[in-house]
Amino acid sequence: MRKRTLHLAIGAAVTLLCIWLALRGVDLEQVARALAGARYGMVALAVAAMMAAHALRALRWRYLLCPVKRVGTGRLFSALMIGYAANSFLPAHLGELLRAFVIGKKSGIPAGAAFGSIVVERILDVIALIAVMGLVVIVHPFPAWVEASGVLMLAGALALLGLLVLAKRYEARTTALVRYLRNPLPQRMGGRIESLVLNFLHGVQPLAGPGHYLAVGVLSIGIWAGYAAVYYLCLAAFDLPQLHSLPWHAGLVVLVLTTVSVVVPSTPGYVGTFHYLCQVALLMFGVPASEALSYAIVAHAVGILPVTLAGVAAAQIEGIALLRTPAEPGDSAP
Repeated sequence: MRKRTLHLAIGAAVTLLCIWLALRGVDLEQVARALAGARYGMVALAVAAMMAAHALRALRWRYLLCPVKRVGTGRLFSALMIGYAANSFLPAHLGELLRAFVIGKKSGIPAGAAFGSIVVERILDVIALIAVMGLVVIVHPFPAWVEASGVLMLAGALALLGLLVLAKRYEARTTALVRYLRNPLPQRMGGRIESLVLNFLHGVQPLAGPGHYLAVGVLSIGIWAGYAAVYYLCLAAFDLPQLHSLPWHAGLVVLVLTTVSVVVPSTPGYVGTFHYLCQVALLMFGVPASEALSYAIVAHAVGILPVTLAGVAAAQIEGIALLRTPAEPGDSAP
């Protein structure tokens, strides 16, 4: 409980700091005029691009889960929306745990196995993000702290991937180690931890065949192309490319910096951190702070509101509580 309270306090402090930084020197009347004059047809297209990227993400998840069990893309998309909506309310990306619980409950997959596939998915995302950063850095250098963050994220992802590969290759030894480590714990708690760890490893599986590896690679490109399209369409909604002669890679720079905001401690929904880093990215291209904040408000809304609404609707249909996992006999939440 103390650790969670500390995390929330740090997140709140970072959020307040970023909100202050984002509002510093901003003309709020100019922000209001920019929001009123935006082309919301472009914003609607950005929403469509975002949801299409999420649909591709659900399809990619189906390939990652195939070695465990075949699950319909529609059911996976529903669980994905529920998890993303929960991330708007819950700290520390706890929506990912809820996503694993939902798909496990509805598809008969151990929640730990479902979470294992989500961890693999996130490793793929980090690699894709670093690839985008590598593409952009050729024509537009990032600040040193962004490059350092990218190196740390890639190192962490590769280290985790290596650990998972070793754990799978030596699964018998991993199982023996887990059982040894849980011996000092009470039997019920130790058994539960052992079950979760082993189910998690069960979810980390090689794909079903070479074609699936190709499909996952193509879908990953499509997902991140969709995210890039969202940022370009939001730029076009405010005519920023024409007004400030923005280069082709401006949207990708914003994409990279705002994705970093997801790993910065903050309150749920990335309020403040997203807006400030969005401003930082656009200030590199000479966009004034007020116009950059207007853009950040709309881009943030495009990323948060549609998935939250879709997730709330899906949760109602599935009978899932977003803020409290339903407790039923036999349920095993991650």
